[in-house]
Amino acid sequence: MSKATPPKEQRLNLLIVEDEPGHRRALEAHFSKYYNVLTAEHGQKALEIAAQQPIHLLIIDLILPGGTDGLDVMRRIREIHPDSSAIMVTAHPTVRTAVQAMKEGAVDYVIKPLDLDELRVKVDKAAEQYLLKEENRRLRQQLRTTFDFRNIVGKSGVMQEVYRMIEQVSKSRATVLIRGESGTGKELVARAIHYSSDRANGPFIAVSCAALPETLLESELFGHEKNAFTGATTQKPGRFELAHKGTLFLDEIAEVPPSVQVKLLRVLQEREFERLGGTKPIKVDVRLIAATNKDLSQMVEAGTFREDLYYRLHVIEIYLPPLRDRRDDIPLLVEHFLNRYSEQNGKNLKACTPEAMEILMRYQWPGNVRELENVIERAVVLADSNTELITPELLPPSIRAAVQIS
Repeated sequence: MSKATPPKEQRLNLLIVEDEPGHRRALEAHFSKYYNVLTAEHGQKALEIAAQQPIHLLIIDLILPGGTDGLDVMRRIREIHPDSSAIMVTAHPTVRTAVQAMKEGAVDYVIKPLDLDELRVKVDKAAEQYLLKEENRRLRQQLRTTFDFRNIVGKSGVMQEVYRMIEQVSKSRATVLIRGESGTGKELVARAIHYSSDRANGPFIAVSCAALPETLLESELFGHEKNAFTGATTQKPGRFELAHKGTLFLDEIAEVPPSVQVKLLRVLQEREFERLGGTKPIKVDVRLIAATNKDLSQMVEAGTFREDLYYRLHVIEIYLPPLRDRRDDIPLLVEHFLNRYSEQNGKNLKACTPEAMEILMRYQWPGNVRELENVIERAVVLADSNTELITPELLPPSIRAAVQIS
């Protein structure tokens, strides 16, 4: 197996725990070109090394000097370095020890006498698994940072109340209903709740209920069995299953038809459902966050939304005000979007002229924050590369016409 030699500073640490000196030296020589190899002749030395520096990969003998159990040493090393990938080595293989090694976290199991090329393949595979876990953790941390509620732009009093609610509800598993006009950032708040909660390492699954017809929405949410309907050629898990141990965000919940409302109510009450065409209940642990730009209480009175489902959804409500009611936040949002789109487009725009800012402050923003973001992106794209200020001419004519500047 060909493998490029990585720079020393980028190599993973490979700890080899082997009591026989000749075998230990052979393993060290074989792997030192590709990994930062550490060696230990017994379990206590291995634990001392693990306490002093990170262990990414581990090759460890099942039987160590003094009757030490390699499984126990591996377990203790993985308590210190939970993401380390371990390979167990033994001269006396049994099914029982192999199963036990895997239960304790070993990613593979090899038998003496060792085939170094075979072992190299297994170590390289373990390294790939470790790097994949590292990348997933990095991406999760990046998502947490991106969707931290403190990154939601706004300093107005109404937004401060939104931040307080996000911080409070993220500590619970209560169902949340987010209300607000289109473009106010309801999904951004839902993600902030998820990534501030103890479910942050679980999935965040978003569904736009208005974008799917009734039959397809039911299948998307609850999944279906093979042959449940024409075209269902395979079994398919639904979004509730995919969101297990995480958060399911149902946007535009008011558009859910009555037949699907009944199933949603059952999931909220019983934490279980059946796939379309199925009879076996499926248990799920999902935190539900719903959003709407409509008044559900009025829909309940009109008989178009189930009252019992409304009260299940309405455990905690977060209201996102329209941009016209939080005008103090407009300069902050403009600065935020200017920085983002200037960087993306290689421009050097820093601010708006007073005249342009006055237009932005006086406009009613029916599309809310989303509309403002689009306006700023448009202005950045159309601006000359040497321009540093957004002028009124860079704003859409419709917005200039809607605001009469004396």
